[in-house]
Amino acid sequence: MMPKWIGKSNLLSEKNIVSLTSSISAILVGLLFGLVILLISNPSQAFAGFKTILFGGFTGGFKGVGQVLYFATPIIMTGLSVGFAFKTGLFNIGASGQFIVGAYAAVLVGVRLTSLPPSIHWIVALLAAAAAGGLWALLPGILKAYANVNEVIATIMMNYIGMYSVNYLVTRTVYDQLRNQSISTVAVLPKWGLTTLFPRSSVNGGFFIAVFMVIVVHILINKTTFGYELKACGFNREASRYAGINAKRNIVLSMVIAGALAGIGAGLLFLAGSGKHIEVVDILAVEGFNGIPVALLGMSSPIGILFAGLFIAYVTQGGFYLQLSNFVPEVIDIIIAAIIYFSAFALIFKNIMSKLIKGRKEQKQ
Repeated sequence: MMPKWIGKSNLLSEKNIVSLTSSISAILVGLLFGLVILLISNPSQAFAGFKTILFGGFTGGFKGVGQVLYFATPIIMTGLSVGFAFKTGLFNIGASGQFIVGAYAAVLVGVRLTSLPPSIHWIVALLAAAAAGGLWALLPGILKAYANVNEVIATIMMNYIGMYSVNYLVTRTVYDQLRNQSISTVAVLPKWGLTTLFPRSSVNGGFFIAVFMVIVVHILINKTTFGYELKACGFNREASRYAGINAKRNIVLSMVIAGALAGIGAGLLFLAGSGKHIEVVDILAVEGFNGIPVALLGMSSPIGILFAGLFIAYVTQGGFYLQLSNFVPEVIDIIIAAIIYFSAFALIFKNIMSKLIKGRKEQKQ
């Protein structure tokens, strides 16, 4: 029987207001810390640099906005991946591995399966990315469900296995005479009018797909019995088992869905037709790790993750122009890292505000 609260949602509820306020507080603290860094490194240009961070995302007008949407697309998806696992009581730190495996699947289909009909080529490539990401998360899910192996350890190991495996496979299947091949033009994501609205930018229909997935995950988690069961397993695995919920199955499915979301994020990036190629490097995909602060800043809420991803992309885009104020590139990385770091404190702000509100209610009673 479906619980009574499923299907009912109040975006302006007290809980959501507390989450929003705590996230904004974390952002402000991170920005102030960034200002301190600027003042220490170059006092005369500090405020000019800070202004660039705040408004640099609009540089170039609509082109700048389009670039923000382009950079936000993959980290929204990896944020959804991490946030979805959080909602079900799991810490999916393996989004990076799932991302690169999904990227390889998408690129492989885009480069090799040129016989596919043009109308479905990009769809098949994107589905392949989702399937690869989901399958890569399957083993950690099984280990967690049936052997109680900590998913953090399992997914970290899968990150490196995925990275080195993809490095090997890329050289064997995607490279042509040691040169990375471009995906077929018919495998490129459709623009759906976004390049007209944001000329000279790399934005494409992938952003719409990311927004669609945000809505799907929101409905899945908050409006369905399946979502309720997933969250119940996350809150208390033993209690959910006694309630008749198949906890082991739900743990595995939760990890697979999280992996599929990360894989889709990779597909949206590498099928964008923006010149992004899969490379043989011994570095884990940064998009996977950026999904963690996006999920934290968004309080694991799909809608919150959407706005958090846009914010991180906006700050990153603004940081590109920080060198115009005579700051070295390393300062940009420090400031972005500081903002991301303080996003983790959103949970602390949330707990403090919840206690304050609870205390005021008790005083009134």
